[in-house]
Amino acid sequence: MMLEVNQLTRCYGSFKAVDNVSFTIGKGEIVGLLGHNGAGKTTIMKMLSGYLEPNQGVIKIDGVDLQLDPKRVQQSLGYLPENLPVYPEMTVADYLDYAAEIKGLTNNHKIAEIKRAIQATDIDRKLLDPIATLSRGYKQRVGVAQAILGQPKLLILDEPTNGLDPTQTDHMRQLIREIAKNATVILSTHIMQEVDAICDRALIIRHGQLAVDAKLETLHSSSYLRLVTSMGSKQAKTLLGALPSLKNVEAIEQQPSETVKTPVIHYRLQLAEGRNPLEVSAVVAKQIIAAKAELYALTAEHRDLETLFREVNESSATAQSQEVKNAA
Repeated sequence: MMLEVNQLTRCYGSFKAVDNVSFTIGKGEIVGLLGHNGAGKTTIMKMLSGYLEPNQGVIKIDGVDLQLDPKRVQQSLGYLPENLPVYPEMTVADYLDYAAEIKGLTNNHKIAEIKRAIQATDIDRKLLDPIATLSRGYKQRVGVAQAILGQPKLLILDEPTNGLDPTQTDHMRQLIREIAKNATVILSTHIMQEVDAICDRALIIRHGQLAVDAKLETLHSSSYLRLVTSMGSKQAKTLLGALPSLKNVEAIEQQPSETVKTPVIHYRLQLAEGRNPLEVSAVVAKQIIAAKAELYALTAEHRDLETLFREVNESSATAQSQEVKNAA
């Protein structure tokens, strides 16, 4: 594993910002780190970078314990904080040279790495400009350039597309995918579409704890099918409700149609546990056709990441409210 995090905890006084968080990330993975403001994301990233020490827990990067050998670990990682501490009076070229020196790059290797970072982030036109004169988007690209110097094994990016226009955002996504061919990337963002576009996995932090750790493919999958047919509600519940592969049949909408004479009824079908949506879809389609009803659409229900994120946090709020009631 490229990154191993075990029982990570960090407190600020009596407040526990990160509470016993554990996860592993393999080489080449792009993982989205999600959570509301104050959930603990930034504290986790600061601990992964070595900027903060945990009160408890172990962080290993490429098998090396961060606490035991921080300099060795930090040479193999790149970090883009949300508010990058760039020096406004420095030119872009001078700043990248300074960042390369800090990372221990020297001589021809340093020159080659600076050139690579400049080309990857498309900032060659701004090299001699003072950082203070740059737009938000260009400052962000300068931040990414310093983060990828030295070809880090682990790249931590906090809101990397913040301030970028759509073209620049697309360019940044391509860059992150390219980096992930040889590195592990942790991406923290408030933009769910960003995670959907480039991440393999999502970690959702809630009140300092890890609430969700799953592949996006798994998160998007649902145990429901959506059916649009002319079959009436009573017949559908009798015919389809008898199928062992379905747990529930619910009519959710009936629409008049100007293009067809038969009614158009929408159903939400809940799959029995462990059932394959494709196999169940085939059985349902055969039943509809055999009953001589019209089959207009039959698709697996897609659960978007934003909905899941809201559900996770709403379930937390409900649990907290119940705890308060029980305590009273």
